[in-house]
Amino acid sequence: MPEAGESNIEIAHKLQEGREKNAPRSSRFKLEIEILEVIILALVAISTAYSGYQAAQWDGQQALLYAQASSLNVKGNELIVSDGQDLLFNTNTLNAWLNAKMQGNITAEQFYENRFLPEYKVAFEAWLKLDPFSNNSSAPPGPRYMPEYHSAKLDEGNNLTATAASKIIEGTNDRSIADSYVRSTVFLATVLVLIALSQRFENKSARRALIIVSLVLLVFGIASLLILPAIF
Repeated sequence: MPEAGESNIEIAHKLQEGREKNAPRSSRFKLEIEILEVIILALVAISTAYSGYQAAQWDGQQALLYAQASSLNVKGNELIVSDGQDLLFNTNTLNAWLNAKMQGNITAEQFYENRFLPEYKVAFEAWLKLDPFSNNSSAPPGPRYMPEYHSAKLDEGNNLTATAASKIIEGTNDRSIADSYVRSTVFLATVLVLIALSQRFENKSARRALIIVSLVLLVFGIASLLILPAIF
């Protein structure tokens, strides 16, 4: 009996020693996991802040480009409308000049010739040199169709509207970049959820698995941020 008792005592001592050895290992594992979780959370916080900052910057860039495009469109359309008004004036003046010529009223002819706007008058004089009244088939139907006719207002208006269109396209692209940063922010939030879940598990394998998945997603999320264009 004493031998049996001594045997039980020895077994008890061994079990106690085993628990004492496992306790430091468990404590060390928990500490290492917690440190890793803190590092992951810190990286997520920094990445999320950076992503939010960039999203705001690209949103602001888009708003600026859209505002510039709107302003350019207004100016361009004003010039195009003004050119149309100038062309209408020159056309009415040409009709009056033709009537005066048909009536042989030289004074009226000279009067209307002096009323042509400068750019139109250059084309008008070139058109007259073709002698359009002698049934010259090569003569264009009017000064407006001459190669010499040029409208600076129309050219500038078209250039402004074209620039506005390009800025709208650029702004739309900036909006897409901002959306990509927002998606990355949402993706990084998944890492936070996984870390929160891992802290609920006492099982080492489950907690380790969640940490590994979190690390993979974090690396992917940071890589996604790094490949996007940035504004500083």
